[in-house]
Amino acid sequence: MNMPMPGTPISAEDQALIDTAKALIEQRYLENRHHIASAVRGASGRVYTGPHLDTYVGRASVCAEAVALGQAMAGGEKRITAIVSVRHPRPREQHQDCKVVSPCGICREMLTDFAAGASVILLRDDAHIRVPVEELLPAKYRRHP
Repeated sequence: MNMPMPGTPISAEDQALIDTAKALIEQRYLENRHHIASAVRGASGRVYTGPHLDTYVGRASVCAEAVALGQAMAGGEKRITAIVSVRHPRPREQHQDCKVVSPCGICREMLTDFAAGASVILLRDDAHIRVPVEELLPAKYRRHP
């Protein structure tokens, strides 16, 4: 049974984060190179962005969440409060609106390590919601000394 993921409504600050990610991917979209952009907000209030880096060898591709999170870490952020990812459609797709997408499994692992306590902005039933990053990866493996 697939239970709907609970979440809380987004704020104006969250909508601004979505708009920032959309602006980046609309500017940088290039088919088979960049199709997803992420924006993260640090505890300082600063916003960091990153595009997906697609490669011909799939294992070498880098997700937008990792690029944006790396920018935040390089910028001195100690804590991330929110993250969102937005996908640009390919030219042949029927709908041409950029949409909020959920992080992939690898990014969920990374976010629970580097952005614990952050909210992830998702699209559910045509509404944007905030969900704690930990809810995206229940029963996460953790090393114990």
